[in-house]
Amino acid sequence: MRSILRTLGRGPLRDIALVCLAVGVIGLSYGATAVSSGFPLWLPVLLGVLVLAASSEFLFIGIIAAGGSPIAAVLAGLAVNARHVPFGLALPDVLGYGRRRLLGTHLMNDETVVFAIAQDGDDRKRAAYWACGVGILICWPLGALAGGLAGTVIEDTGALGLDAMFPAILLALILPALRDRDKRHAALAGAVIALVTTPFLPAGLPVLLSLAGLALIATRQEARR
Repeated sequence: MRSILRTLGRGPLRDIALVCLAVGVIGLSYGATAVSSGFPLWLPVLLGVLVLAASSEFLFIGIIAAGGSPIAAVLAGLAVNARHVPFGLALPDVLGYGRRRLLGTHLMNDETVVFAIAQDGDDRKRAAYWACGVGILICWPLGALAGGLAGTVIEDTGALGLDAMFPAILLALILPALRDRDKRHAALAGAVIALVTTPFLPAGLPVLLSLAGLALIATRQEARR
């Protein structure tokens, strides 16, 4: 912990702690939704530890609760998490090596990647990635457990609006990077692609298409230089 504190400083660690807290709060909604839909308490907690991917877990629970098959739910979750493929390609040195690389891959999510790429230097990238990843690994299942225990009390978890916390926090984290014109244009292109394709494609695929658009724009910008 002291090594991470020296590497990152108090500011980034404070931001990571706030994001982990927000993840735990959203875990409350996830656990409450799962238990109120008829699932046993241990299921959202176990998924929180083994899957560690909020969007695919919400989707999995939602599909089965609506009468879908577990196979369809798993395939939908895999489709949503396919965005992790370019994430892994972007952070090969951050994930570590050997057995540590397996754990590093498991900790990969939107938040850990955002914090890692926002840092300068490999040491700071690794410190931010692992601090955020371990924090989420702790806060997400604990939030699901607390939410599951409260699931019989909260009738409408959607009314709490907890799902709005994720995009709001991530937007706040990337705002400084948008001062760069090239990054701003790439982000706008990705947002337009996602918005246009969302009404027509299953959940998760618009995000993948937006990443493809970002990659194409980035390649063109590099070629101009």
